[in-house]
Amino acid sequence: MNIPSTIWTLLIGIVLTLASFWFGQNHGLLPTAASDEAFLVDGLFNTMMTISVGIFIIVEGTLIFSAIKYRRKAGDNTDGEPIHGNVPLEILWTAIPAIIVIGLSVYSFDVYNSIGGFHSHDVQESPIADLATSMPGAAIAATLDDASNVTNIAQLPQTENAAENEATQPDLVVNVTGLQYAFIFNYPDINVYSGELHVPIGKEVLLDMAANDVIHAFWVPEFRIKQDLIPGRQTQLRFTPKKEGDYKVICAELCGPYHGVMNTKVVVQTPEDFDNWVKEQQIANKETFNQAVAINTAEKSPDEFLAHYTSEMGISSEMLHQIHN
Repeated sequence: MNIPSTIWTLLIGIVLTLASFWFGQNHGLLPTAASDEAFLVDGLFNTMMTISVGIFIIVEGTLIFSAIKYRRKAGDNTDGEPIHGNVPLEILWTAIPAIIVIGLSVYSFDVYNSIGGFHSHDVQESPIADLATSMPGAAIAATLDDASNVTNIAQLPQTENAAENEATQPDLVVNVTGLQYAFIFNYPDINVYSGELHVPIGKEVLLDMAANDVIHAFWVPEFRIKQDLIPGRQTQLRFTPKKEGDYKVICAELCGPYHGVMNTKVVVQTPEDFDNWVKEQQIANKETFNQAVAINTAEKSPDEFLAHYTSEMGISSEMLHQIHN
């Protein structure tokens, strides 16, 4: 039975659509989704994957089909038939990618705006920009005993668009300061500072972020959130954690020779556990302040300053010297 080419085209299109949709939704390439925003980003990623798989199959399938069907036959040394172009086809393969790109752009902008990416960013002076950039080996995950220094380092200016965001007031606001090579988290409403980000499950969190020396990036893969921390500019992110657990916070912007050690964790807890953690931190702050940041106030060399901390990691001074150079 001779099946018309239109029927073949329809059948191939159906199979292609089903294969693209299935793989786009079942690729398993992303880590655990642990926030509401993760599902928004996953939806965008899955859409892009579905479209990409379909285009890949069409292009590669056409190339393979053409290479087989129109290959040179044995003993045939003649030239192929001349091709003068097809204007409607050229318009079609230009218009379709343009529509896809515009559609994905609008979709991605909507997702980015949903997590606070387009909220008003006020250009302001970082509170200790001069101090941070003047200190060799400015900071690393370690210990700081002077609470007054932490106040100067971690306090961020508040946004001036409170009225604009009043209708969508978050459940928790955390100021995030990035500096070489640590993140500092300040909970202004409860007067708590920490080297780890603790948040209650199911509550919307607003991060007000800035950097005090160079550009850093706050990235939590399981939350699908990543935002640059820029000196002199305040940026924001919103997220709502949905799964309890510890998730790694990574600096995703090369910020210096010890960039690789700039990471901490976000701890998602039940509201009761979070309240208990807050009480523990408030009590600890009254007695002594031990945070996960150290400042090189003695202006030692990087090797000398970091030796105490890196020795526990099995890193020798020779390795530090090589990295520094």
